[in-house]
Amino acid sequence: MKSTTQKHTAEFPTARKIRRACENELYRAVKRLGVYIPKEKMEQAEKLYVQKVVLNLQYIHEHSSNRKLLSDWWDENVSADIAALWEVDQAKLCAAFRAAFGG
Repeated sequence: MKSTTQKHTAEFPTARKIRRACENELYRAVKRLGVYIPKEKMEQAEKLYVQKVVLNLQYIHEHSSNRKLLSDWWDENVSADIAALWEVDQAKLCAAFRAAFGG
């Protein structure tokens, strides 16, 4: 049984949860972009995104309830690489991700 001080502290997500969340967020962003992304490029983007999330897990975990801040982090740290990989406009990708993510 958890004590009251530990009751409301969330634990770090598992690798599976991180991977699935990244996959879902990118899928929703692509839907809002309205472009076709080949499966291979989608998988490469997912791997890249998961890697960046794992490297910044402490920050993301601390701000998990602030979607605007996490969207800002995504814009600064992830969007340029994925926009280049997918050959799409970075500003449009950021707007699509923000709309899908809720930030």
